[in-house]
Amino acid sequence: MRVTSPRPDGHTYRHFIFSHSIPTSTCQIPIGSQTPLRQPSLSPSSLYNSSLQPPTFPKNRLKPTSLHFTPPPPSMASPPHPVVTFSLLILSLLFSTAYSATCAAPKLKNSNLYKNCNELPTLKSTLHWTYTAANKTLAVAFTAVPPANGGWVAWGINPTGTGMGGTQAILAYKDPNGSMAVKTYNISSYSSIVEGKLAFQVYDKWAEYNAGDGSITIFAAVESAGGKVNQIWQVGPGVSKGAPKKHEFNQENLNSKASLDLSSAAPTGASETSGDAGLRKRNVGFVLLLGLIHGILNGISWGILFPTGVIIARYLRTFNSADPAWFYLHVACQISAYAIGVAGWATGLQLGSESKGIVYTSHRCVGIVLFSLATLQIFALFLRPKKEHKYRIYWNIYHHSIGYAIIILGIINVFKGFDILQPEKKWKSTYISILIALGCLAVLLEAFTWIVVCRRKKSITSAKPYA
Repeated sequence: MRVTSPRPDGHTYRHFIFSHSIPTSTCQIPIGSQTPLRQPSLSPSSLYNSSLQPPTFPKNRLKPTSLHFTPPPPSMASPPHPVVTFSLLILSLLFSTAYSATCAAPKLKNSNLYKNCNELPTLKSTLHWTYTAANKTLAVAFTAVPPANGGWVAWGINPTGTGMGGTQAILAYKDPNGSMAVKTYNISSYSSIVEGKLAFQVYDKWAEYNAGDGSITIFAAVESAGGKVNQIWQVGPGVSKGAPKKHEFNQENLNSKASLDLSSAAPTGASETSGDAGLRKRNVGFVLLLGLIHGILNGISWGILFPTGVIIARYLRTFNSADPAWFYLHVACQISAYAIGVAGWATGLQLGSESKGIVYTSHRCVGIVLFSLATLQIFALFLRPKKEHKYRIYWNIYHHSIGYAIIILGIINVFKGFDILQPEKKWKSTYISILIALGCLAVLLEAFTWIVVCRRKKSITSAKPYA
């Protein structure tokens, strides 16, 4: 080893330090600006030669400090104690178990609303969930990636078994128009996959699409009695005419089922009840209330008042004594129906804004056509020509055609609304009873008015003098 150090007289000394298992020898060689440096010829044996002594210095000069390097003695560390090794092993196992139990799921916008998260064992899917025992409500957020663009994801509960047969599933996919479609399927058997109402109440359902990784998240709140439930999840390649295509039958698809223990849910304390969970419940309750108001208003408007107004106009005007009362009754009934329909249309817009990602295309399209036709029908009142006008017959054709179209489309859309809201059976039964009553009344009045008209024509004919 060579180390250079200055001297007070301006010379520089270079130290050669040799170390081995024997005592260290040091060689110091003066280096000056005019003194060439001589490299000593050292052999391995010279390392052990103690005759290599540092040069002597005048007594009035300071002797530079020699640098010595003594290697440390070899380490005599012993292997760790068996107790220490066993403790480290236990800690590592505990750490690995805790790590595998964590949920490395995609970050949800409202993940704080869910107290539990599970990495599902197949299909790279996750489930955020919260169970509230007080109202027996299970709120879930299921995330998975479809195997192809335009594919579907589904999550459900099987109350009768562990397989696909009997599963009550919620399925979501992205429509070509960019909106998210969410449907429910009561899978009674492997050969019968038909959209319909589930065996338990579904309080809310909607979905989101993540353009970053192509994943779809289903958000839902369903009724559950608690305990252990059998959950089923699946992904599929696409949708054809609104129906999901068959999924793959790989091992991970066949094993996409597990038990979910709701009794192991994280406790929902007072902070959740008054905070995040309370907000979620209020939002769900507000959406349900809007849906109920929307259904009632439009059911009364398009499904009851408009047909009643048509019945008044068609049959009461047959009687001379009812003229012009029938006309004012008809106008009042139709204007009231239109006003209530506008209110129902407004609640529908609000319902859509509160349920982003949920679009019922056919129901919405029929509603738009209905509202447009009803608006034209109201304006037709101000464009009605007099009875003697030559264009009155064309106006009558237009007015009657639009009126009957409104009745047919209105009744169809009311039943579409029943399929969407899935209310208690008494609501649908009540509406069907009202329709039957209106239909029977129309049939009776049709027969009665034909009798009146025929008798009137007969009396007019008999009153004419013979030629």
